[in-house]
Amino acid sequence: MSLIPQEIPTGAVRYNTDSNKMEVYIGSTWMEVAVSSPNLDGGTRGLFFSENPSSSNVIQFITIDTTGNATDFGDLQDLKNQGASLASRTRGIYGGGENPSITNVIEFVTISSTGNATDFGDMTDQRRRMGDMGLSNQTRGLFCGGYDGSSGGTLNLIDFITIASTGNAVDYGDLENKRETGASFASPTRGLNMGGRVQPANTKMNNIEFVTIASTGNAQDFGDLEIARIAAAGASNSTRGLIMGGSTMPADITDISFMTIATKGNSVHFGDLTNVTDYPLGAMASPTRACIGGGNYPSMNDDIEYVNIATQGNSVFFGNLLSAKGDGAGCSNGHGGL
Repeated sequence: MSLIPQEIPTGAVRYNTDSNKMEVYIGSTWMEVAVSSPNLDGGTRGLFFSENPSSSNVIQFITIDTTGNATDFGDLQDLKNQGASLASRTRGIYGGGENPSITNVIEFVTISSTGNATDFGDMTDQRRRMGDMGLSNQTRGLFCGGYDGSSGGTLNLIDFITIASTGNAVDYGDLENKRETGASFASPTRGLNMGGRVQPANTKMNNIEFVTIASTGNAQDFGDLEIARIAAAGASNSTRGLIMGGSTMPADITDISFMTIATKGNSVHFGDLTNVTDYPLGAMASPTRACIGGGNYPSMNDDIEYVNIATQGNSVFFGNLLSAKGDGAGCSNGHGGL
């Protein structure tokens, strides 16, 4: 007997034998899953936003399909750190952060060019400690969790924006768990958030949650990380997502774990980073590679490393950042959500 719509969970995936397409259920109807990769002249470009130990407005970029050192892209409007970023094929978005006060400002750049950021709008709440918790598909971007500066102010808030326009963010729903300093990535249909910690108990987390990007509503349980961690970085292609590095409090780790985004379940060991690191400057992906740069163990470093997403194994040296930095955010115009 076939399922009636009320019995189908939001985010369920099926193969339609009539159309020969993968589809995802968004709460009221089945939507076709986009499976093509973008055709990017000159390769996929990745951006690193902001930095620590001192706040910065610097934006750097790399070409993910090659190897080499990062190049100056331009500047954010203000000095910041601890915000989050996301991207479409054309725009890179950075939101939130702190210096010296916590902000709700969202800014954007055009990825194919270089130059300074422009005001986009505001999030529904000021926040920092967002770690890597920005995700998107080609149309919609989500900012998840963070810390608003109040006592016990770790958030479960999810905001969304329409990337091609400008304007203020709108409430999307809530994470299952309050979360700061976590990691995230996306396919064209699903966004995953994982790891991080909750304040004021400073408790690290191992759970993974997912949302269906095209709808609104609260996150649902996906599975668990093999290692609970904070201050890691996430990146994905349309099929597989990686969480890289981080800290188990107190130990910083090299572990890379992966998940298959279309199914639910626990993460599996992928390989190891060359450098033990937490609070990286950011991570980003092309359809084939995931890159991570910078970090804070035993002091700030400037290394960029990469892995081939389709295989398992340890990271390989890519190049160097403009300087040794961490605690920023990264995105690309070829990630798995596009």
